[in-house]
Amino acid sequence: MATVEQTLRGSPAPLNWVREFLTEELAPYRGRVGLVARMVLAATIVMVICMAFRIPYAFQGAIFALLITRESPRATLQSSAKILIGIAISTAYVLFSVYFVINFPGFHFIWINFSFFLAFYAISAITEYAASTTFAVVISVAVPLWDRYAPARSNVEDTLWVALSASLGILVLLAVEVIAARRKPGDEIVLPVAERLTAVEGLLTHLAAQGAIDDASKKNVVRLAMLGTSRLRRLLRRSDYTQHYKAQMNAVVAAVGRLVDTAATKTQFSSWQASPRDREKSRELAAAIERVRADLLNRRIPRPVHFRTDEDRIPLLYEMEEIVSVIPHAFADSKSMGEYVPSVDDPHGTKLLCADAFTNMGHAKFALRGCLAASTAYVIYNAIDWPGISTAVTTCLLTALSTIGSSRQKQLLRFTGAIVGGFIFGMGAQVFILPYLDSIFGFTILFIVVTVVASWFMTSSPRLSYFGVQVALAFYLINLQEFAIVTSLAVARDRVVGVLFGLFTMWLVFDQLSGTPAATEMKKTFALNLRLMADVIREPLSNDPRVAKARQFSLRETVTENFDSVRATADAVFLEFGPSREQNMALRRRVQAAQVPLRTLFLTRVALWKYRAQTPGFELPKEVLLAQQVFDTQSANKLDAIADRIEGKSSSKTSDMEESFAHLEQASGKIRSQQPPDILDHHVRTLMVLSNRSEELTIWLNENL
Repeated sequence: MATVEQTLRGSPAPLNWVREFLTEELAPYRGRVGLVARMVLAATIVMVICMAFRIPYAFQGAIFALLITRESPRATLQSSAKILIGIAISTAYVLFSVYFVINFPGFHFIWINFSFFLAFYAISAITEYAASTTFAVVISVAVPLWDRYAPARSNVEDTLWVALSASLGILVLLAVEVIAARRKPGDEIVLPVAERLTAVEGLLTHLAAQGAIDDASKKNVVRLAMLGTSRLRRLLRRSDYTQHYKAQMNAVVAAVGRLVDTAATKTQFSSWQASPRDREKSRELAAAIERVRADLLNRRIPRPVHFRTDEDRIPLLYEMEEIVSVIPHAFADSKSMGEYVPSVDDPHGTKLLCADAFTNMGHAKFALRGCLAASTAYVIYNAIDWPGISTAVTTCLLTALSTIGSSRQKQLLRFTGAIVGGFIFGMGAQVFILPYLDSIFGFTILFIVVTVVASWFMTSSPRLSYFGVQVALAFYLINLQEFAIVTSLAVARDRVVGVLFGLFTMWLVFDQLSGTPAATEMKKTFALNLRLMADVIREPLSNDPRVAKARQFSLRETVTENFDSVRATADAVFLEFGPSREQNMALRRRVQAAQVPLRTLFLTRVALWKYRAQTPGFELPKEVLLAQQVFDTQSANKLDAIADRIEGKSSSKTSDMEESFAHLEQASGKIRSQQPPDILDHHVRTLMVLSNRSEELTIWLNENL
């Protein structure tokens, strides 16, 4: 049950860990160069237009081009109308509401704080990432403009300039995305999945033909294992695909990621020659993977995969067979893949706000914390009469786009990114490069170089992308606030200090006033995931099929997000020091080792759900169904007991999972002996294989946690 991370890395020293971490995050992957090229092209076009036509606040359009292009081109195009509406609404809000408070200082201050609260609330509650980004940033830039001792006409003009620069950035971005969005719906998910399946298939094919693993296949599989699947899950989460399609593809992505991890682990045992039986099993497995990949690429539901049962199971190959056989089960109650991928006019993808936007207090708490951070920065820079650092407010809003679940690791990346982008790239260019440039062509080359560096970091996983965001933000705030090259180091200094000050207030509010140590957060999230897994096993609790499906999809999404959160906080533990460091590192190793079997258990339970829910076509005899329900209840109780043990609690739940599984075997054996082999017999056999796998994994977790 060792993870690929442990197998490949062991327990590295901090410096080695940092080097391997950067190697993993900065490695190229399918589509990364194209994605960076789109980001750089869009941002550069915005910069050139703003410089040529003397449009201020160009940084806003350029940063939008980077932030929003990270999503899928098709999703960006489908949300384009909402993005432009968000700009219009935020601009209208500022111009209309300020009219009532501009002459009343007390109300004016309340209005500013309310505006900050509204912007942060939009970031949390609006489902469209691009729309919430534009809405919040326009408010963060426009609201402080009305603090200046300037005629109202000038303030109105500058507010409209802010709206124009934002609209220009979005329109340029959409033009670039129109060229890029020539794929079928879902290709941004299916093609990377197919790439990973191809890599594993190639490794197994070469092993079957030559009896050994070649270096090229090994490097390819290890690279994909290092890359992970967090970006694919983020694209799914922010896409407007139907909930059903998201749940299905989330399960497929998780299974394929686990398959790549297992294949990468196998490459570490390539020193010996494969036996004829190993080669035969590898050939069968490669053929099965090829069929699954072809079905996914052709938008067909993958056909069921079955392997011969051997008494003497080959390590890792058997594990890979189990994973491949689970993939078709993700589409158990579907007729085709295409029916769940929405078109541009799909009414199910038009919800602007989260379903719990007005009932979940988490949105309000996040908005209050963000408002406190931005208001603190606003009050302080006004109190010391240093308006040059007003970029602190914009920094708070942009940082909030990636602040939920903040950790020390993220804050370190933000500060270092601001220093690199502000002092090294921003002020360094003003001292050593800009004095020698006399045309926009030279500045464009500099701009492209910095944007390429920032974009490459931004296209990493959430563990590192914050660094790229801050590099770009700091550089753009220095060089793209006006329509000319800034030559004053004082101006550059003020803007960089503003960025750092905004980051400081966000760190103070989110990490110090309400944050928890990464080790504590990791343990808490991991225990929560065990409890959620128990809930997944107990479902469905409702007799209404629609309610049951919605509940199951919601639980699956939360569990998947928590897997990513545990991984991120486990990385952050490396950056925490103190008397409990050794204990925290030991906990980190245990949690990382348990992540892999828990993911496999999750995939197995997703496949078992259709039998427990009696999905049409997967009905079971009553006695088998009752036995399965008892077994599931005992399995869920076992996971709850493990979670209690991790949290240091005494569990009141008892579990006799082994006995309940024996009863399930008896019930299924009785049914199979009474009827000739048919579809029902196939379902019962599949149920028992999956249930046996679930029992093995749960026992392992209980013994090792």
